[in-house]
Amino acid sequence: MPDSAIRRLLEFDSQVQRDSDQSQAFLHRRDRRFALNCHDKGQLPSPDLWLEHVHRLRTPLPTEDPLRRWRHLTAGFAIAGLITGVMAMLGLLFYDGGNRINLTVILAFVLLQCLLAVITTVQAFAGWQPWRWLLRKLFRTRPPDVLRPLQPMLMARAAHTGGLMFGLAGLLTLLVLVVVQDLAFGWSTTLEAGSDSYYQLLAALAKPWQNLWPAAFPDRDLVEATRFYRSGSDGSGNPALWGQWWPFVAMVWSTYVILPRLVLLALATIHPGIRARRELARHPGMIALQYRMETPALDTGNLHNDAADQPDTSTNGQLHPLPGGQVLIRWAGAGEPELPDALTVGYQDVLAAGGNASLEHDDHVIQKAGQLLAGAAEPAVVIVTRSWEPPTGELADFLHGARKSWPPTTLVALVPVAAEPDQPPPEHQLNQWLRFVDRFADSRIVVSAPDMASPEARIHRALQDGYQS
Repeated sequence: MPDSAIRRLLEFDSQVQRDSDQSQAFLHRRDRRFALNCHDKGQLPSPDLWLEHVHRLRTPLPTEDPLRRWRHLTAGFAIAGLITGVMAMLGLLFYDGGNRINLTVILAFVLLQCLLAVITTVQAFAGWQPWRWLLRKLFRTRPPDVLRPLQPMLMARAAHTGGLMFGLAGLLTLLVLVVVQDLAFGWSTTLEAGSDSYYQLLAALAKPWQNLWPAAFPDRDLVEATRFYRSGSDGSGNPALWGQWWPFVAMVWSTYVILPRLVLLALATIHPGIRARRELARHPGMIALQYRMETPALDTGNLHNDAADQPDTSTNGQLHPLPGGQVLIRWAGAGEPELPDALTVGYQDVLAAGGNASLEHDDHVIQKAGQLLAGAAEPAVVIVTRSWEPPTGELADFLHGARKSWPPTTLVALVPVAAEPDQPPPEHQLNQWLRFVDRFADSRIVVSAPDMASPEARIHRALQDGYQS
């Protein structure tokens, strides 16, 4: 079958799309087993054998044949070629008993058919699609992606089929008219062409069948005797010679209209199959299939799939009670627009640092907090951060600078707050801050939560609130 390679490509692509729902482990075991079975039987793995193997395991669902519409399109071109071939030959051979049928017009029309045949083949090899507008009207559904590179060749095959039917219908019409009518041929041209030059042209065209059918080879005397002029002079007194041109016309039509279309149609029939084999060889699914067949499948027996498992975020660090500090620093806009209730009172100053603030501003905050901590018996600073944001190197640099400027006994408590002020942050978010503090190896830097304030800190804040009121 001429379309066997195309069908193999379409079936392979369809099977690859169905395999996308299967796990890679299953596909590897299935295809590796297929390769081993072929080796045991002495067979070379091929796409046909692989499709048979897969279809035995799972019968494919019936689907619409993508080539059915191309067959209908080819049949439509063939019918159109038959009709236009008859009409074209009737127009070329129209004879009303007055002016004779001009051989020059027939030769020009034959040349036009040769050019159309060559252009059709060239556009197929070049990948052009001048018929794309027609395909969009005929094919409502989008063709498979794997079939798109073959569309120019399939369209050329349909066009050559119509051209061949055009030529056959024209030849049959010519033979019928020769029998039922008395056709009168002659030749004429507006150019100053002599009988000798015209005879040489006709002889060159008739060279292929000179020995095959001598009666269809033009005679010099016949060329001179059948020239006519627009003045009406026949140039010959023997009208019987006017009908002797029909064998030449039949052979010109057969050789330069039918034969090229027949040869190019055969080429257009073979070309899609060659291109389909090339597309199958470099199909992504074919490359993956060859890898699975050549690579041994390892089965560890472990059915656990850890793709959905979360990484281990546990840590040995512990949360500390929230101390009663002198300074509260909101880092990178944390605590906006509202701080938790446990952090709203009891601080001499509330500062902001990090985020869009400059380094000079952060240094100023460190210096100002150091002045407030200098006279405190138990200096402590609370730094509020967003729990869902990971710790940054900027915060680490801020803490390193602060530890150098603040009193050595200063307790720094990092307090990650959740998006909702009165809700505790999730455990996995707190763990990242605990690991961040562990990397400092400094016992005076801890992580606290607003709801873990110690009783002493609560009493201290209450006394301060009463003193301020």
